[in-house]
Amino acid sequence: MADLVADHVLARLREWGIEHVFSYSGDGINGLLGAWGRADNRPKFIQSRHEELSAFEATGYAKFSGRVGVCAATSGPGAIHLLNGLYDAKLDHVPVVAIIGQTNRSAMGGAYQQEVDLMSLYKDVAGDYLQMVTVPEQLPNVLDRAIRTAITRRTVTAVIIPSDVQELEYSPPTHDFKMVPSSLGVSRGQVMPSAEGLAKAAEILNAGERVAILAGQGARGAARELTEVADVLGAGVAKALLGKDVLSDEPTFVTGAIGLLGTRPSYELMRDCDTLLVVGSNLPYSQFLPDFDQARAVQIDIDPTMLGMRYPFECNLVGDATESLRMLLPLLERKTDRSWREKIENNVERWWQVLEQRAHVEADPVNPELVCHELSPLLPDNVIVTSDSGSAANWYARHLRFRQGMRGSLSGTLATMCPGAPYATGAKFAHPDRPVIALVGDGAMQMSGLNELITLSHYAKEWDDPRAIVAVFNNGDLNQVTWELRAMGGTPQFIPSQRIPDLSYAGFAESLGLLGIRVDSPEGVGDAWRRALAADRPALLEFVTDPAIPPIPPHATLDQMQSTAEALAKGDPEAWSVMAQGIKSKAQEFLPGKR
Repeated sequence: MADLVADHVLARLREWGIEHVFSYSGDGINGLLGAWGRADNRPKFIQSRHEELSAFEATGYAKFSGRVGVCAATSGPGAIHLLNGLYDAKLDHVPVVAIIGQTNRSAMGGAYQQEVDLMSLYKDVAGDYLQMVTVPEQLPNVLDRAIRTAITRRTVTAVIIPSDVQELEYSPPTHDFKMVPSSLGVSRGQVMPSAEGLAKAAEILNAGERVAILAGQGARGAARELTEVADVLGAGVAKALLGKDVLSDEPTFVTGAIGLLGTRPSYELMRDCDTLLVVGSNLPYSQFLPDFDQARAVQIDIDPTMLGMRYPFECNLVGDATESLRMLLPLLERKTDRSWREKIENNVERWWQVLEQRAHVEADPVNPELVCHELSPLLPDNVIVTSDSGSAANWYARHLRFRQGMRGSLSGTLATMCPGAPYATGAKFAHPDRPVIALVGDGAMQMSGLNELITLSHYAKEWDDPRAIVAVFNNGDLNQVTWELRAMGGTPQFIPSQRIPDLSYAGFAESLGLLGIRVDSPEGVGDAWRRALAADRPALLEFVTDPAIPPIPPHATLDQMQSTAEALAKGDPEAWSVMAQGIKSKAQEFLPGKR
């Protein structure tokens, strides 16, 4: 039998070294499904429970493997379902390729069943490269460019293949007019700043007395260079949320996360510095950076389009983070006055004491901060941690003390709900020999996480290390939004929108053959983590947590405090609990020593 276009799609993916495609079936990709059967399921078809989850799985796979993620979906509704996950990849600069079916060419424009104008629908999310294959000879060039563009621009691309085209006999482009040949592979080049730019950056950094460094995901792989630069300059290093795993939290000069979910030492670092070096980050919240007239600033980023947007930088260097820092180091002068560094280290030491005290504040029944605080010292050296959006992200950002080699991520820029669990699935296919932990709120769990448990259960036996632990913060409330209503809008909790149905998450997990553990007392938190980490199968830990524990920002403004007070005064149903827990949590910053 002659190869069909669908056969060649899978063959080309194999030639690119793609081993997994995250997908859900539908008649718009029947041709591809048939080809998978003929290809002995290579690359492996990973069946999700919903196309949005397929896209999240592909994004998680790409984030943790460093390779391109591939997802596929049928025409119409399947293609629509992919969008949220694809936007997550696009906004976090993750390489993902979407392969999408479409109705037959003969039906296009005829208001046919499941006909959607996919070129218009995808023109934003896949704006860097979006094409429809209409003849077989077009295929290799389109598919190759989609993969190559996704990899080199770290973005989302899409290839649309009508269902009848999938069934056509494949013929390659010929050596003729208006034929476009193609080839495989891409070799990444090194982007390095100019000598002039480096000299300017060194002049600014050498002149500073109180240097702060902000590292983002673009600095991944530059831990040694960041450490050396920080040592020479006597600087502290704060980390953007997507850069949590860029640098270990063990060094005393690392202040942790920055921003609304960040730490007090990171806030103080930016508040008091006179010089700022930003490496591989485009933190959108400029209010957490120094005042615009406070600090001289340098930025390093490999993407020139992302330079100069968040702060009035004096020097913008286009370059790979590792190579740029290596080239910069010989030009830097060692700071002899280490008082700034000592102040940073004292702030960091005090912060870890505050977090320990906050984690042990009494709650009804379990303090959510305790959940991550107890997990932190138990984290395996090779662990991968994912977090969903919501209040769980606060505890992920602040309490987990990463060591070098650990990996972690969440939906950084889109901040969408629901990627925590499917990221974990993608991470397990990227690294089947590593344990994975997902921190998920009960809202995200009910939205799609329960379905992802089915997928984790289904594939667990294929992984060398079967440990995939989903921790659910069960507080019966869409908690992050509840706190935002109070602190930003002066609005009390609106129960019809914020309360969610009670559910036995551990019981549901047990029904799937997973280990399910429900924890409703602080004494059971540590033991639950130890049991899950020792298990021979995926586990779900259901922590019944107190919704009144506040995710206090590193610097609560007067406006935020006033809005919260107004919300409580207007009849918030949790007013007294919120006031009591808020006072107890905030008080830990002023109490001496450890608990």
